[in-house]
Amino acid sequence: MERERNNAEVGKSSWTFLTNHAHVLICIAQNPSSRVRDLSALVGITERAVHRIITELKEGGYLQYAREGRRNRYTVRCDLAMRHPVEGHCVVSDLLETVLQPGTRSS
Repeated sequence: MERERNNAEVGKSSWTFLTNHAHVLICIAQNPSSRVRDLSALVGITERAVHRIITELKEGGYLQYAREGRRNRYTVRCDLAMRHPVEGHCVVSDLLETVLQPGTRSS
C-alpha cells in the first residue's frame, strides 16, 4: 500500500532519478526491436528526442544495431562503464539488473 502511494505521488512530480537516456536504454533492453514511436510513448518524450538519444547512445558505443527488414534491432553493450564519475565504477548491466524485473532483458 505504501509503495503504491509513493508510485502515485511520483507520477505527479516533474523529476525522476534516471535520465531520459537511461529510460530509452532500459526500454530497448526490454524490447530490442522497439520503434522510435513506441519509445517516445513509453518514455514520455518526443520522437525527435528519442532519435537524438539513440544516436548519442550509438556514438558512445552503448548501442549497436542491425537492420531487420524495415526495422532496427538493437543490442545494448552491457559491459561498458556508466558515464558519470559518481556511477563510473558500475557497468550498464548493473543498471539493468537493478531496474528490470528478472527475465525481462532481451538483449
